[in-house]
Formats: sequence, structure tokens, C-alpha cells
Amino acid sequence: MRSSFLFTSESVSEGHPDKVADQISDTVVDLFLSKDPQARVACETLVTTQRVVLAGEVRGNGMIDTEGKWADGALAEIEAAVRATVKKIGYEQDGFHWDTLEFANHLHPQSAHIAQGVDESGNKDEGAGDQGIMFGYATDETPDLMPATLYYSHKILERMAADRHSGAAPFLEPDAKSQVTLRYENEVPVEATALVVSTQHAPGYYFHNNEGDPALYAKLRDYVVSVFHDVLPKGFITDNTVIHVNPTGRFEIGGPDGDAGVTGRKIIVDTYGGASPHGGGAFSGKDPTKVDRSAAYVTRYLAKNIVAAGLARRCTIQLSYAIGVAEPLSVYVDLHGTGTVDEAKLEAALPNLVRLTPKGIRTHLGLNKAIYQPSAAYGHFGRKAEGDFFSWEKTDLVDALKSALA
Repeated sequence: MRSSFLFTSESVSEGHPDKVADQISDTVVDLFLSKDPQARVACETLVTTQRVVLAGEVRGNGMIDTEGKWADGALAEIEAAVRATVKKIGYEQDGFHWDTLEFANHLHPQSAHIAQGVDESGNKDEGAGDQGIMFGYATDETPDLMPATLYYSHKILERMAADRHSGAAPFLEPDAKSQVTLRYENEVPVEATALVVSTQHAPGYYFHNNEGDPALYAKLRDYVVSVFHDVLPKGFITDNTVIHVNPTGRFEIGGPDGDAGVTGRKIIVDTYGGASPHGGGAFSGKDPTKVDRSAAYVTRYLAKNIVAAGLARRCTIQLSYAIGVAEPLSVYVDLHGTGTVDEAKLEAALPNLVRLTPKGIRTHLGLNKAIYQPSAAYGHFGRKAEGDFFSWEKTDLVDALKSALA
């Protein structure tokens, strides 16, 4: 890796249409898991002007049985949960309103052909819900061991959302995007060279091509610049930092009314902002038997513990699976030349610390719970582990790792 360079990551807010879709899909996952920890959910969501559409395969006691019959009240419960999620995000606009949007539910029973290969039975261990490759990453660039460009992109939008919800910034609307470019020297971020925010706003808060209200736009811009200064480390913003706030001008129509949203289109935002490889599979809308989700979580968990243990400054881990097969087909560790231990020794040690089967991962991290909706905006990684939530962010393997390599 080059020691001096510019690198950029982006984030999108909870009101971005793709993130609205992700949050709805994970709301459905949580609802099913709250009824049945062994539920199977693969829920895709489409959002557009005044419309939410669900599709996918599901199974779970208390909601739908293997014959495809819905439990009493289940359909109404799903719709109510979806509307509550949209309301929580803050959409009460003519083009997308939690109370008046049209809702269509096309979820149906999980394929029996998938179930027979995945379910545990007799002497057969539970198999992976699909084939695929999953990556986890950690770096010492930030306290939460995340790439700095993505870390600050998320924090900017989290702060803006908090101010919108509290009323401190009443001119903000839910849809927003951020982008952070940092200059690295000796692989350490030292300066922000470019900062971008495009945010949906209340009527009139723009000025472009001599149209709009310059005073209102100045209020919006000054607010966003103050967020930049509050979020980024002191000294990162300099006279040379290029700042863009709503560079296209007016942004009053946004969210699903401005652009359709679909589950799983923001996978780089969800993970490492482009600083690490990505296996390609989305997380939201999938129960934890799907290794797209659970194995990506455990690779982050293992990589973070390796960096937290001081065994490397940067770590990438890859796992691979075949559908219906329990054990991973491969375990790969790359310390990017920053490690103090042999990568092959880590590859041998990790499966002894956490059983890397779908069931083993879920058991170790406690994933069969209704814990997923909060992960569907502002990243699945680099979050604070609290109770059952974000268990894959814990660093409780540090001592075991050191012992295994002693």
C-alpha cells in the first residue's frame, strides 16, 4: 500500500431511499425473529413515490407456516411495523408519507428445496443458506477500528439526523449524502482535502444560478460546515479543504419520491467504504442463517479482535461457503504487511476460537434475535456493542488470540 495518498468514502442517511428499503427489510427480519428465533427471512423492499412493496421468502412460527398460511393478524402486523419504520425516519411528505403510502406484501413461504439443504436434521449440521465469499476488515485509523473516511462520513450524517429529529435543525429533511476525502501521510489520515454534503431541505433553503434565498442557503451551509468542524478531528479542516454543500442547488424533492430505493444497493456504505474488498452479498433483509450476513459479521469480529490485540495495524479476513455445507471452504487472513504474527498461524487458529459454521457463528455472536433494524443505517460496523446489539463489535477475543499464538 502507498504511504501517502488521497482516499474517499461516502455515506447516506437513514432517509436515503435505498436505506429506507434496507430499514424496512430489517424491520421484517426483526419481526419474524421476535416470534421465532429460527425464522427464515429473505425480504426485499422497493420504495418509490407513495409506495412500499415487499417480496421474498419467509418461514417462521407465529407468522407463517410451511403450508403458506398466515397467522391471524400477521399481515396487519407486518404493515404496521413497516409504517412505523417510515414514520420513525421522518417521512410525512406529500410524495412519501408513512400513513398514506400504498403498501403491497408479496412475501411467500421459503422454497422447500432451499430448506432441505440448509436445515439441520439427523446427523446433518445446518448448512450455509447460500454459496459466497465474505470479507471482514479492521484498521487502527479510528477508535472503533474503522477506515477514517467512512467513519467520519457516517458521523456527519448521524449528527445531522440527530439535529433534525431534535428540532435543532428544522430546515433539514430526511434524505442526505456525505462524502469525505482525506490525505494520508505514512498511512495515517492527517487532513481533509474535500468534504461534501447534499441534503434534502425545507422549501427555500437554496441559492443557485441567482434563484432561491441566499440568506436561507447561507444558514443551511453554515450549519453543515459547523457539523464538519464538530465531527472531524481538530486540524483536519484547513484553508485548503474544498467544501461542497448541495452543489447541484435545490434539493426539496427527495427520498423515495425523488428516486426509487431497493434493498441492498449500498453495500459499500454498509461495510468499509471501499477500503476493503466486498463479497458482493447484501446484509439487510436476511436472517442470520444467510452467511452473506452472519459470516460478514464474524469476519469483522475476528479482524477487529486481531487489530485490538496489537497483532496488526490492518487486517482483512475472507471466508467462503457452499450452499447446504456447514464448514467454510477457505479461511484467508491478510495483515497487509503490518502484522507481528504469521498469517498462516492465524488462519489455523481462528476456527478453534469460533466455530465458523452458520450455527456456530450465530451461537457465538447471539444473532438469532431481533437486533437488525438499527444496523440498516450508518453502517453495520464501527458501532458500539450494547447488550445484544452489534455483538460482532466486541473485542472479547483478544486474550484468547494471544494465548493461541503464544
